[in-house]
Amino acid sequence: MNKYLKETRILDYSNPLIQQLVHERQWNLPAPVDRIKAVYNFVRDEIQFGYNRADDISASEVLKDGYGQCNTKATLLMALLRAAGVPNRIHGFTINKELQKGAITGIWYLLSPKNILHSWVEVLVNDQWYFLEGVILDSAYLTRLQDRNNECKTTFCGYGVYTDNFKNPPVDWNMNNTFIQDKGINQDFGVFDTPDAFYAQHQQELSPLKKWMFRNIVRHKMNKNVARIRKGY
Repeated sequence: MNKYLKETRILDYSNPLIQQLVHERQWNLPAPVDRIKAVYNFVRDEIQFGYNRADDISASEVLKDGYGQCNTKATLLMALLRAAGVPNRIHGFTINKELQKGAITGIWYLLSPKNILHSWVEVLVNDQWYFLEGVILDSAYLTRLQDRNNECKTTFCGYGVYTDNFKNPPVDWNMNNTFIQDKGINQDFGVFDTPDAFYAQHQQELSPLKKWMFRNIVRHKMNKNVARIRKGY
């Protein structure tokens, strides 16, 4: 199990901010299920849905930002779980950009790559792996999105969501798989012990100019769109 608990550059769980959080939240609960649920709920709801400067930033940077998307939330979730002694790994994919429409609009949507790098965390409990993709959207954002589109009960695509059960998506964890974007998956890269290994083989397909534009312009516009929805505008 050591390979599913090791620390890396990205999974920097010995960082003082992460260690302090684990200590304050008492994530040394005796039952692994309770530990996983507590960490999962923290990353889902207290780390808001938003877009960081890059996919391969460290867990401590995600924690400092206070927001994240699929890949960066996966990084923080993995680091916190490993700090709490819970074995985990990362599963890499790409998803269709259609599920981001609304969060990204206009010319920026047209210029974005068709396939978006994506990942989820898998945790090992009682010799069984559970998939934790439902951690991506904070409950406040998802609830507002459901309120804005209350006529939709089944398949919904956009604003960071692609699910066939929009009314009651499986985003709560209790010894089950959780999902919120899985219907958008179009490539499967398999499992990796660490995000470092994943990003060493797979990167978002962006030219240097587009990478600069995303980091300095586009993601800020996307975060403003997401914040407006969360506030009910």
